[in-house]
Amino acid sequence: MSIADPVTVLSIILCIFAAILYYGRKRNIHPNFPSGPKPLPIIGNIPIMNMQRPYETFHQLSEKYGSVYSVQLGEEKMVILTGYETVKDALVNHADEFSGRPKIPLFHELTKGHGVIFSNNENWKVMRRFTLSTLRDFGMGKQPIESRIDEESDCLVEKINSYKGKPLDNTMVINAAVANIIVSILLNHRFDYEDPTLLRLLKGINDNTKLLGCPMAMMYNAFPSVMSWLPGIQKTLAKNQDEMHKFIRETFTAQKKQLDANDQRNLIDSFLVKQQEEKPNPELFFTNENLTVLVTDLFAAGMETTSTTLRWGLLLMMKYPDIQRKVQNEIDKVIGTSEPLVAHRKDMPYTDAVVHEIQRFGNIGPANIPHATTQDITFRGYFIPKGTQVIPLLMSVLYDKNHFKKPKEFYPEHFLDAGGNFVKNEAFMPFSAGKRSCAGENLAKMELFMFFVKLLQNFTIQAPPGATLDLAPAVGFTCCPMSYMMCAVSRT
Repeated sequence: MSIADPVTVLSIILCIFAAILYYGRKRNIHPNFPSGPKPLPIIGNIPIMNMQRPYETFHQLSEKYGSVYSVQLGEEKMVILTGYETVKDALVNHADEFSGRPKIPLFHELTKGHGVIFSNNENWKVMRRFTLSTLRDFGMGKQPIESRIDEESDCLVEKINSYKGKPLDNTMVINAAVANIIVSILLNHRFDYEDPTLLRLLKGINDNTKLLGCPMAMMYNAFPSVMSWLPGIQKTLAKNQDEMHKFIRETFTAQKKQLDANDQRNLIDSFLVKQQEEKPNPELFFTNENLTVLVTDLFAAGMETTSTTLRWGLLLMMKYPDIQRKVQNEIDKVIGTSEPLVAHRKDMPYTDAVVHEIQRFGNIGPANIPHATTQDITFRGYFIPKGTQVIPLLMSVLYDKNHFKKPKEFYPEHFLDAGGNFVKNEAFMPFSAGKRSCAGENLAKMELFMFFVKLLQNFTIQAPPGATLDLAPAVGFTCCPMSYMMCAVSRT
């Protein structure tokens, strides 16, 4: 074996020395920055992470480092906030300072800073204001949308009934039912459950949700300059996203031809009217790019989280048949065979508690969507500079042992008093809080209650003979249940 060129060896040594020097400097720029596990050069804390469920590592580390600490993934330093008090303090009491979004490589490649979820500054403010007002205008939280949910739940019952109690994977049928509610607001349209366009879009969303939470996604976000040269998930993500964007562009291009400012049929119409009003303004917000990503944001978020919660609910009802029977007894007593309405919820404390506990236990967004500081801030004694990525860990709130008696168990009594009355729990924060909280919270609450009650009113949910029910979550950007089969046995 030949001896390496001394100049090459010296160059490597100098590069390593420079990297260590740079790394050391970077660590000590802010001496009062939150501490955490000691990172290794270049790779940071990646070796200690649960790459499939990083939120579990974040939760465990808080036991050693407290409710405010830091981790480093690659060269990216981030601050983790844990526990109800700390997360609420940041998101509510310091709402402006923690209202930013970091530039996460994979998400930025997909959105380019457009839309509402991953946008920032004035663009985010304009898009969020428009989204909230338009969702209200088209009935979110009101009787018109309640009627649509009621009609869609009838369609869902009819579809599930067609299986005649035989085992089915409920993923796509639940996805389709929930998607039709947000689609009615966005497009004023309803898809048949077998519509190939809908199935293709839903598959793309489901695939991207899984990919964005996989270990390769974490590695890409930690080392984008290296990973972008390798064949990987970014191409699949982009392909699925492009298909959704193509569908949306074709839709709003067609709607432009029939646009009537005095008869706005859906959110896209409202956006296009704003676009016309804005044209003289050189600082445009109501652009085609923003419309495309905004509709994608609302379609994906409005479908995925609610349908995943319902799927957790059905799995948990199979796992705990005694709880299912109690819910059905209350349904029979209060509603009977009448149509479930949101107004029934106040008379159904046990069912309401079960729905809340499904959301808490299901832990759909365990790591939240990362935030970023919009300015330098001293928070709980620590200095956090502007632009720092911050993870307000929702799992640590929903599983906070100071607020939930049995945080790791499915226990509806978390939301009931000794007399069986429903009680709110301040640490119930599945929609996050503050200025970046879920824009569709009121809609999701209506959907969860009405779909869940309608399904248990009509069916007893059972596991197929010999099936093992696994409550461990699947890998993904959201915390969804593992794929399972269920039998929906008619109660009529």
